[in-house]
Amino acid sequence: MEKFNRTLRGYDPEEVNAFLDKIINQVEGMVNEMREKDIKISELQSLEVENRNLKEKLAQYQRMESTLNKTIIMAQKTSEQVKMAAHQESETLIEDAKNNANRIVNEALLRAEKTEEEAALLRRNIRIFKKRVRDIIEAQLEVVSEFDQVEI
Repeated sequence: MEKFNRTLRGYDPEEVNAFLDKIINQVEGMVNEMREKDIKISELQSLEVENRNLKEKLAQYQRMESTLNKTIIMAQKTSEQVKMAAHQESETLIEDAKNNANRIVNEALLRAEKTEEEAALLRRNIRIFKKRVRDIIEAQLEVVSEFDQVEI
């Protein structure tokens, strides 16, 4: 957990801002990573279209040569398995990225909430301190007033 130095009015704003910048950079990095994965998914989808076109050509050759029939069927099965595995892997990666992004955002929100609570506590303590100092000063002024009233 990040710790901040205290200043006269609470935490050092520069340190807090630097911490927030660090969190923002991490979240932006994850967003960029998700964009890259979306591009990869698009590429895989275009490969699927290309794969379908090839399957149509293979069907034509199957009619021409029966000996290639078994080989083409095996290639199709393998292709389907690869597609399914790639699709499942991409879904898993996307889900993991979303979960990580949600976790980071939640942690940042919790930290911000805790910082806010700590700031409120500090403000309350400062008010109490000011009141006590004011009471002491007023009591001392009363003592001085009483000295002025005493006749010597």
